This record gives sequence, structure tokens and C-alpha cells, in this order.
Amino acid sequence: MAKYRQSSFRRILVTRILLLFVPVLLVGEILALNKARSSLLETARANLTESAILKGEKILDAIAMVKTNLLYASKTQVLQTGLPPQLQDFLTQLAGQLPKQVECIQLKNPQNGDIVASTCGNQVIGKLKLPLMGDEVEVQTVLPPKAGITGKRDGQNQLRLLLSAPVYDNAGQLRYALSVQSVFSRAMQEKPGSLKGATVVIAEDGTILAHPYEDRVGSNIRQQTDASQLQTILTSAMFGRQDSVYLHFKEGKELIAGYSAIPSPITKERQQKLIILAVTSLDNALLGLEEIKLILIVLTVGLIGASLLTSLYLAPYLARPIEKLRDYALNLHLTQLTEPAPHDFQIREFNQLAQALDQMVERLKAWAEELEIAWKDAKSANQTKSHFVATTSHELRNPLNAIINCIRVVREELCDTREEEMEFLTRAEEAAIHLLGIINDLLDISKMEAGKLSVAIELIDLGKLLKDVINLQSVNVQQKGLQLVCEQLIEQIPVNADAGKLKQVLINIIGNAIKFTEEGSITITTKIESIDDKSVIIVSVKDTGVGVDSAQQDKLFRPFVMVDAQNTRKFGGTGLGLAISRNLMELMGGTITLESAGINQGTTVSIILPLIETSLLFPPEESQEGEEKEKRTQNKNSFNTFPVSSPSRVISSSSSASLNPRVFFSSDD
Repeated sequence: MAKYRQSSFRRILVTRILLLFVPVLLVGEILALNKARSSLLETARANLTESAILKGEKILDAIAMVKTNLLYASKTQVLQTGLPPQLQDFLTQLAGQLPKQVECIQLKNPQNGDIVASTCGNQVIGKLKLPLMGDEVEVQTVLPPKAGITGKRDGQNQLRLLLSAPVYDNAGQLRYALSVQSVFSRAMQEKPGSLKGATVVIAEDGTILAHPYEDRVGSNIRQQTDASQLQTILTSAMFGRQDSVYLHFKEGKELIAGYSAIPSPITKERQQKLIILAVTSLDNALLGLEEIKLILIVLTVGLIGASLLTSLYLAPYLARPIEKLRDYALNLHLTQLTEPAPHDFQIREFNQLAQALDQMVERLKAWAEELEIAWKDAKSANQTKSHFVATTSHELRNPLNAIINCIRVVREELCDTREEEMEFLTRAEEAAIHLLGIINDLLDISKMEAGKLSVAIELIDLGKLLKDVINLQSVNVQQKGLQLVCEQLIEQIPVNADAGKLKQVLINIIGNAIKFTEEGSITITTKIESIDDKSVIIVSVKDTGVGVDSAQQDKLFRPFVMVDAQNTRKFGGTGLGLAISRNLMELMGGTITLESAGINQGTTVSIILPLIETSLLFPPEESQEGEEKEKRTQNKNSFNTFPVSSPSRVISSSSSASLNPRVFFSSDD
């Protein structure tokens, strides 16, 4: 029975969802508009700052180009020795070759300022400032005449500079002054939506050299409405900052300006800077905002109407299936229904929900069975770990007791001779090393279970690494009186692996072969095979030891598992070595396998790694030099050498072997 004030699902669909949906849409519209506005402003500010930088670079490049052309022209023979008609022809020809921003070229007499030749008539384009120094180009600004003064004002509000260079005759005497009046920033009509901005140029003393409004050119920023803001821009730009700000050049009209600074090209302001601004109106920067607003309004109204119609139309289809599934779920645990949930709904998701309810009962049964199996597995794993703890405790206790007893004997001075003391200390050291190996295995297996065991892959020579491990284990082979057979070992085996971890694996499998072999031989072979069209190297270690039952072989690669308790007590060990080795080989992209015909029939353990092309590790010249150097080193370090006539080499308990083309004896020191 429904409780008081509870609403039906249909009413919630039609009313409450709409009441939540409309405010969310309105808030979303406001946030979207604000975000769009801020994004447009940020984009405009970034573009205007970049535009100001580019404008400054273009002005500097244009001035440098005009300077170069002016200096080049001032050194021509015509200007140095020519007559006035020749000079006029030369200036006319020069005007056609110079960039379009050059308005006028004049050649003046520096003594009296008279025009000798000109491309713009007899109008003087600027007052010559003497003296002209060497090959230096004199640069000065050309400002429009102030209001009330006779003269033509430039309606385009452009940056105009006058560049003058001296012309010397053949005797090195100043003959003329060559002047060029050029425009370097022309005001253009800005297109709607364009963010290049109009150009404003301000000198370091605050004089406005170019401005979108004609009446501002030649005035000082202190006379402007935004004097404090412009002064802040001036100060920031002089310190090398490039940014954007808001300005008000005219009341009621807000502008955005990006600014940058360039070194002043004007001669008398050489240590100063010019401030370049790219200015556009705020309305232009937000030109697309009205369109976005209109789209959002239309979208909001449409979504509200669509939501209302959808709620009214779908309410019956959504409520009726829910009611049926509710009744089925409420009665399921009371009556133990065997009938499936209803599946005759027109909405696929409700049919899937009904199917899920049916599957839930089956899964509950399956989970109960899985829980029982998991409980048994956990119990078995607990027993395995308990056995491992007991075995490991024994393995730890024995070397610890040996270390303690040996140290006590030496400390209490119970030894008769120094040699006897060294013997006890050696036993303590061996026990400590054995104990360290067990602890290292425990640390490795803990890292492996935590997923933190890692390797450092690099290009190494497996042949050399295998040779080092064989030489290291040869002492243990000699002590047990076994025969070590190395058949057709490949000299150079380039692989990608972790040298330290791979050496750990090799020591483990060769050490196991020695430990579990009482008599007979241990055979080590290497061979190259192709698996899935890829070359791999296979290193096999075969012994004649206790062997492993075929039914127990897979368990050897599991942590904490020792298949034969009797052998464990006899030979020792924690059962972690092969598990760690398999994990290390998989991390290095390889595999490890174990094969045994049965109890007392020996075991073969093989590791497989992808082979790298020999030429990548040993280029032909370096390989040859390396072989010669290795031979010289062998001849230097060996005591007795003799050639081997057979392709295989045997290392017995009375000899040690190398993997080089010769077998040699060396000192244990």
C-alpha cells in the first residue's frame, strides 16, 4: 500500500523531472553564454597580442629593408659624380625599384637644404638634421601638422618616417643627403570579425605616432581619456611584457588592445622603444556572441517542449513494466516462484531486466557452488603456505644456527689455530650467503605477487653471460664429482634482456641441476630455431638427477609448491626458484619449460628468448676486432691451452672449461 505523500512514477516523469530540467537548462544557458563570452575575449586578447608582435616585427623588417636600399643607393657612382639631370633620372628609376611604402625620395644639398632632385616635386619632406655621421642612416618621425597650422593632414593615420643617408664624392667629402619618406603602418578598414586590429604606435615619451583616430596622432597619451591605462601599458611594454588590456579611446566605446614593444628606429631615441598596439572594439571581438545566444534560446525552448511531450508519451510505457517487475520481485522470495519473470514488454531494456532477474537466481546457485570451491582452494592454499612456512623456517633456522655457533666458537676462543678460526668463519659466511639467497627469493616472490617485479631490458650477449654462469657453477660441479658437458655452445648470442635477472635465472636452473643430481652429468646446449617465422635461442640444461613425475611437473612453477617432501628435506630449498624464474622470463619476453621422463630419469629445463640479428650487436669490423682482442686476452690469462678436436666440450670435476674455441685452466684466485 502506498504511503502518504508518495508520488507515482508517471507523475514524477511529467512534473518533477520537468521542474528540474527547466532550471538546469536556464542555468546551463547562462553558463554557456558566459563561457562563450570569456572564450571569445580570451581568443581576441591572444590574437591581438600576437598581432601586435607581428606588426612590430613587420615594421622593423620594413625599416631595415629601406635602410639597406638607402645605403646601397647612396654609394652609387651616379650620386657621387652625376649632374642634376642624371640625378633626377636615377631617383625616378630608384623609386620604381623600392617597396611601395616609399612615398618620396629627395636629394638635398646639406649646406643650404636646397632640393637637387626629387620624386615628389619641390615639397620638402623633412628638415635635415646635421651632421650626418659616416654611413649611418638618420631616422626621424614625420608627424601631421597640428590643428590650426597650414598643411595637409594624412587621413589614413599612418606611421611615417624620414630616413636620410649621406652621399660622399670620390674625395670623401659630403656632397648630398639622400632622404626617403616611407610609410610603415597604414591604417586599413578592419573587417567585421577580424582580430588583427588597428595599429597604434606610441613613442616612449608618450607621443602617439599612429592611431585609428586622426585627431590623436601627434598628441601625448597624457591628454587621452585612458591616460593612466596607457601609461601602464607603456611601462609594462618597456619592461618586455607582451599582453592585452581594455581601453576607452572614445566615451561609451570599449576597446581591446594587445601590445608589444620594439627597439625605436628613430636616431635620437635609439636607446628607447616604440610601443605597438593592435586595437579592436569589444563588439567586434564578441561578434559571434549574439548568434550563440540565439541558438541557445532556440535550443532551450525546443528541449523543454520535447521533454514535455516525451514525458507524457513515455510515462505509460515506463510505468507499466516497472510495476510488473516490482510485483515479481516482491513475490519471488516469499513463494519460491519457479516461473520466469514476464518478458512481454515493448521496451527492450525491461525485457533485459526481466532476463537479468531470471539469471540472478541461477547466479546465486552458481555463486554458492563457487564459494564452496573457493573455500576449498583457500584451505588448500593455506595448507600449502603453512607447509612453505614450516619448510622455510627450517631453511632459515639451520643457517642461522650455523652462523651463531661458528661465531660463538670464534668469540670464545675455542679454536686451537688461526686456520681453524678461518674455517669456522668461512662456514658462517657460506651459511649467511645461503640465508641471503633465501631472503632474496622471498623478496622477489613478494614483488612478483604485488606486481612490482621489474626488469631493465638492454642488448646483451647471452653467450658471454652463459659462459660466466658456467664458470661460476663449475666449482659446485667439481665438489659433487659430476661431469659438465657443454655441447656446441654458440659464442655470440645477442638478445634483449636484463643481464642481472637473466643471470639469476641461469644460476637457478643450473644450480638446481647440480643440487638434484647425485651422480652422472649435466649437459648444457644452445641452439637456434624458428618459431612463428621468428628466430629464437634455446638454452637447455639437462641432468641425470632425481627427475619429476609427469603429473607433478606443472606444479613446480607455482610459488610455495614442492612436489616431493622427502627430496625437499634431503636437498633443501623453498620452492620459489622456478616460480621466480618463470616470471622473470615472461617479463623479458621469453619462456621457460621443464621436461622429465619420470622419477630418477633426469630433468631438462629450457629457456627460450627471441634472437636479435648478430649484425645489430656486432658489426663486421667490430666483431673481428673483438675476437682478436678476446684471443689476446685469453692467451694472456691462461696457463695451459690445448685445441679441442671435438665440437662438444666436457668439464669434469677435475677441470674447468671456457666457452671460447680453446679450453684452458685458470687460477681460482
